[in-house]
Amino acid sequence: MSNHLKNETSPYLLQHADNPVDWYPWCDEAFDKARREDKPVFLSIGYSTCHWCHVMAHESFENRETADILNRYFISVKVDREERPDVDSVYMAVCQAFTGSGGWPMSIFMTWDKKPFFAGTYFPVQSRYGMPGFTDLLGTAANQWSNGREELLQSAAQIIAHLKQREAGLRNENDGDLSGKAAQVFAHSYDHRYGGFGGAPKFPVPHNLLFLMLYAQINHEPEILEMVEKTLLQMRKGGIFDQIGGGFSRYSTDKYFLAPHFEKMLYDNALLIIAYSAAYKLTRKQIYLDTAIRTAEYVLREMTSSGGGFYSAQDADSEGEEGKYYTFTLGEIMDVLGKEKGKQFADTFDITVGGNFEGVNIPNLLASDNLNADFREELRKLYSYRKNRRKLHLDDKILVSWNSMMIAALAVLYRVSGEENDLQAAVKAQNFIENYLSEGPYLFASWRDNKKSEKSFLDDYAFYTAALTELYHSTLDRTYLEKAEDFCKKACERFWDDKNGGFYLSDSGSTELFMNPKETYDGAVPSGNSVMAYNFARLYLLTGKEDYREYADKQIRYMSSGAQNYPAGYSMFLFAKLIFENPPEQIRIVLKENADLEQIKNKLPLLADITVVNESKEYPIINERTTFYVCKNHTCYAPSNTFCG
Repeated sequence: MSNHLKNETSPYLLQHADNPVDWYPWCDEAFDKARREDKPVFLSIGYSTCHWCHVMAHESFENRETADILNRYFISVKVDREERPDVDSVYMAVCQAFTGSGGWPMSIFMTWDKKPFFAGTYFPVQSRYGMPGFTDLLGTAANQWSNGREELLQSAAQIIAHLKQREAGLRNENDGDLSGKAAQVFAHSYDHRYGGFGGAPKFPVPHNLLFLMLYAQINHEPEILEMVEKTLLQMRKGGIFDQIGGGFSRYSTDKYFLAPHFEKMLYDNALLIIAYSAAYKLTRKQIYLDTAIRTAEYVLREMTSSGGGFYSAQDADSEGEEGKYYTFTLGEIMDVLGKEKGKQFADTFDITVGGNFEGVNIPNLLASDNLNADFREELRKLYSYRKNRRKLHLDDKILVSWNSMMIAALAVLYRVSGEENDLQAAVKAQNFIENYLSEGPYLFASWRDNKKSEKSFLDDYAFYTAALTELYHSTLDRTYLEKAEDFCKKACERFWDDKNGGFYLSDSGSTELFMNPKETYDGAVPSGNSVMAYNFARLYLLTGKEDYREYADKQIRYMSSGAQNYPAGYSMFLFAKLIFENPPEQIRIVLKENADLEQIKNKLPLLADITVVNESKEYPIINERTTFYVCKNHTCYAPSNTFCG
């Protein structure tokens, strides 16, 4: 049998279309039915490559007995968090307020007017390990709805009041030492032995590393850069990096970066390409550039549609087992590579009879100093063998915000690699967004199966503006800069809070939920508010337009208020703040006829604000050669025929 999800396009919703649970997508029909039948709503939020979403689905939602309880006493609604970040954001705040933590699958019990009265994440079907069983929970909720509803409604009112009060509590202020405080927090939590910050699990969080690199550069603190380099190197050597096929998994389950949660997300890989490219530009160490290149090759090979858009994620599970796709036995290595090459590969990549992970092996270089050994042919053979051995689920949604991150990443990588393929892929993906996911300056959040979503959110505009700005820096084609300005303007029209500052996630003044959040914290992905601060800083430095400076001032004051207690959680915002307060070089280039612009661009700093200008009285060509006009720290240098950064 099929439920109400059968005509949806979301891979996550379609995974549940044949459940015995009578699921609805998020729609008026579901909430109207709950009101008519006087039933509470059970809301389940997740995404298609979420391991524990799979577990709960198998244990509970595919279970006829559990489904019968849900169908009798509740109206059940499924939401893909990647398609509806507004729903996810609001109820994640609810879940964290109820439980002190959050995650997916998210389980919310609420009224038909969307007011939550209980929340949690994964629940086993029966009680175990101190966790309540899902069937018991359903019984309790149904009983309280019938016999103690006033208490439930009071709980809902209290949690909503708490969340609204917390949101209103922000005050606009600008503490100039936030960056220093954040750097100290990272230094105190840094793992000197294994790299990364804090204990297991260890997340890459590339924007933290980007902030620390810029902070170290501006403040001349080499020990901060050493923390970043150790972390980048350990991740590259570890199992979190797919040594066979390239690309990074979601996070490391241990402190060594050996055993990952094997799921691969587009946004992690995009942001890590930027971080490794920046590290290479800063240090000229080839390992960082090689890592960025291999990660991009993985994305272009496995995560790119024929039209140029980028897919969202690959699953951690195959054949019902997490990591099975990625692990090897020593016998498999020997069979594929032969005895001599197999032994060399096994010795280098930590492949043993007993295994380094639950009896099997995750290829890694953590114990190896042989990072430059040439195993290209062996890696090709193992990749082909692995690909034919078993399959991975692919979430083939195309999301504007995540695609924009990858467009920016490839544009940045092009500026350090000089590889035309990287730029071409970025341009092709931008064309995909323009052709299928935008109408003028209006964006649509997602696309799949020739259908685009109806909605879009702050993050779509914020990241797309940043992507267009990076494309401008990589091509010096002013069309991209003009488009960046158009989408930045539309973001301000739709999401800016003119009274209190900051940007709402959904259109200001209109939301179907009990609150319209302003996301400021930089989690796995930088917040839309942080990226808008970055956009204002960059556009002001590029164009000199006073509107952008005023917006940047306001946004920095607004964001600083939220960052006071834990500035390390606002690293992308602090990155933007550092750029605004410590502007990079402004470079005006007057090209001599037949000059090789590509060669010139590859020698320029990543963060420099670059413009090609026509020869004039203000910018004359000297010595009949391409001429650079460079200004930094309110000082302009004599024009030169070479750039020395």
